[in-house]
Amino acid sequence: MITKDAERTVPVTFAPAAEEPPQRPGTVRRAWDEVPRWQIYLPLGIYLVFTLVPFYWILLFALRRPGSTSLVPWPITFEHFEKVWNERSFGTYFQNSVLVGVVTLLMTTLVALAGGYALARFDFKIKRGFMLALLCSQFVPGALLLVPLFQIFAELRMINSLGSVILAETVFQLPLSIILISNFIKNVPYSLEEAAWVDGCNRFTAFRVVVLPLLRPGLIAVGSFAFVHSWNHFLFALMFLSNQEKQTIPVGLNTLLSADSVDLGALAAGGIIAAVPVVIVFAFIQKWLITGFSAGAVKG
Repeated sequence: MITKDAERTVPVTFAPAAEEPPQRPGTVRRAWDEVPRWQIYLPLGIYLVFTLVPFYWILLFALRRPGSTSLVPWPITFEHFEKVWNERSFGTYFQNSVLVGVVTLLMTTLVALAGGYALARFDFKIKRGFMLALLCSQFVPGALLLVPLFQIFAELRMINSLGSVILAETVFQLPLSIILISNFIKNVPYSLEEAAWVDGCNRFTAFRVVVLPLLRPGLIAVGSFAFVHSWNHFLFALMFLSNQEKQTIPVGLNTLLSADSVDLGALAAGGIIAAVPVVIVFAFIQKWLITGFSAGAVKG
């Protein structure tokens, strides 16, 4: 027997449609998100091949045997490296370049640190003019400084001395280094130094304990830039150094070129010896370098 309650129609309810997850605030779908991947990877691949082929060509000439025309450096030989290191005095050139690069790095960093702190923390009448002079000095090519620098070093009897190259490289790197360090110090809150003064520190101690650890990325960026520039710079070493035992690697590479013939294997081996230290330096400080230049480029 069917009751009245059973005769009643039960209303059918439908589950609500699943709503699309809301987008995060601030996220906008960009047009290039829908670009096929091959349109991105193909140009990058072509650029990568275009960049790596010269490096492979250098390795090919440096590692294959003399007189070989093979496109694969096999069997590998280090004869060219032994030749340039021992017979062409590249061991001496390498030591001179390391000395010039390290001393230039230290001198540029210390002077730029003092000058940058003065520009960032003190106000004086010629501050704007001094900053303008630093910026304008970047438009002066190094070739224009050769004659006055040569005369100055000749009066100081520093010709044919590594000290002349170190001093010239330091002076050439200081304007940009001071600007970068100054902008980086401006990003450090001045209240941190004031708090250290309240705790009993003098200005130098507050700078050394509070500010200096925060400047590590900027110091690494400035120091690495000074080292790489002094390592690769050819003009100052060529003009101020006449003794072969005082020459640096860029000038040593130039000695491998002659009017009659060029030893491509030795030249390629010398190029690899010159490039390896710079590659190693950038491999270890890449993170600090990018952080330092990006922070130093921000206007305080």
